[in-house]
Amino acid sequence: MDDSGDPRIRLAIMPQPRHWLLMSLMGVLAVLILGFSAKLVPGVLPAELALDEALTDHQGPALNVVAVAVSTVFSPPGIIVVLVASFLFLLVVRRSPVNAFAFTGLATFGWLCSEVFKLAVAEPRPPAGLLDHPLLAEIGYSSFPSGHTTYVAAYAIACYVLARRTRFEIPVAVLGIVAIVGMGAVRLYVSAHYLTDVVGSVLVASTAAVFFSGVWNRIGLAVLNRIPWIDRIGPVPNPIAGATTIGQR
Repeated sequence: MDDSGDPRIRLAIMPQPRHWLLMSLMGVLAVLILGFSAKLVPGVLPAELALDEALTDHQGPALNVVAVAVSTVFSPPGIIVVLVASFLFLLVVRRSPVNAFAFTGLATFGWLCSEVFKLAVAEPRPPAGLLDHPLLAEIGYSSFPSGHTTYVAAYAIACYVLARRTRFEIPVAVLGIVAIVGMGAVRLYVSAHYLTDVVGSVLVASTAAVFFSGVWNRIGLAVLNRIPWIDRIGPVPNPIAGATTIGQR
């Protein structure tokens, strides 16, 4: 439970590194280095393609159905449905506007950041013609990072932040790690991504979380306090009180 004792404002102040802005910049640089290294350094993509090809040699009917279903459900339309449902649950059912905006904002921002890096790196998808049994032969120059994996990682981080300091903290962390690894494995299994795409996704989500938490802690409550009807749904702390709490940590 947060310092106020009210779980409805648990995310009024998010955990953040002391040098969050510098860490965010370093994270962006690390993502770009990884993405362009995989794309431009000779021998990297062929080695990663060999891994994808090895996975296609061990496909089975049941796993194929599960992998394709997971990839389809967590496509952009499905992701949007989950984000909207999460927002409405926290806002309407839990009567927690602070948690609703903070949680959904954190997960959404992490996911959208993957699209920015896709445009910046413009890595081509694994060539289906070089694979024996590609399940999802996706085309284009949007391989790095994996949007599916970035979303799952960002959502898992948001769940962990919400569950921190509660009895659910460890179970949520374990389930989050399993979900991230599972989604990454699925995207490799269906031949939609390279291994560096999956690794880069976790780095993107982590970097986005650091940056979002830093910005939220400085302007989040001030923005919410400008919405006239918001306090009719649930408590919204004064931004000055929030700033004081940051200073005490």
